[in-house]
Amino acid sequence: MEQMEIETKPQHQDAQPGLEYEMDPQPIYIRDNYQGADKLIDKVALITGGDSGIGRAVAIHFAREGADLAIVYHPREEQDAQKTKELVEAEGRRCLLLAGDLKQLSFIREVVGKVISTYSRINILVNNAANHIEQQEFTDISDQQMRETFELNILAMFRLTKNVLPHMGAYDCIINTTSVVSYRGSKALIDYASTKGAVTAFTRSLSQNLVDRHIRVNAVAPGPIWTPLIVATKTPEEVEKFGSETPMERPGQPAELAPAYVFLASEDASYFSGQVIHVNGGEVINS
Repeated sequence: MEQMEIETKPQHQDAQPGLEYEMDPQPIYIRDNYQGADKLIDKVALITGGDSGIGRAVAIHFAREGADLAIVYHPREEQDAQKTKELVEAEGRRCLLLAGDLKQLSFIREVVGKVISTYSRINILVNNAANHIEQQEFTDISDQQMRETFELNILAMFRLTKNVLPHMGAYDCIINTTSVVSYRGSKALIDYASTKGAVTAFTRSLSQNLVDRHIRVNAVAPGPIWTPLIVATKTPEEVEKFGSETPMERPGQPAELAPAYVFLASEDASYFSGQVIHVNGGEVINS
């Protein structure tokens, strides 16, 4: 078994979103021994936040399983996105890059239009893009921070899903990224945890709404995963200890999370809808 343990080093990036190519050590996005089995052969997947971190890992796993990709990312992340495109194409699949601001409805409509004009369909939607800013005091959460967190983390998810759904058919699927903090809360991430609670409820409710169309809706709830979001939002001291509070006493790698998305996107999960898979290093939470 390929070991995923890493030693996180003190570091911090001053701007958001964080950049994967500046991280040390680099996140592991796929295991060398991961064998694709054509589980997603010729499917088209749209992934938000697909340039790095969890989104990159999901994109590469999907490509190894035979899917073509469209990834949405912030313009600041262009170098990471180009790397992901290279990695997807190395798997023999296509990758459409779409840079912009998901908080803008006009961009969301542009994204869907470009994906449809390129691939003619969308079989898998992965709503993964999100951001957070830690505030130790609740009263320090500004109105602007609160609005921007909700705009990206949940309202953009609503809007993109609404615009994608007319192009989805029976047996297509939607996978949302929620979080362990949706279930146990977070002292310093109150607005973020609130949006992730909304994502969990959105997943469960939308699954009921779409069941008659045979479109499955599920989610993945990561624990502490080694991604650019961490080094862009935590102090160097916090980064060094990141993940140590889990039963496994370490952060997870994106490569340990992405197979859950492969499962939910594939026929293996044909009887799954409205469910959440918890990938969190052994923390037992109420689901």
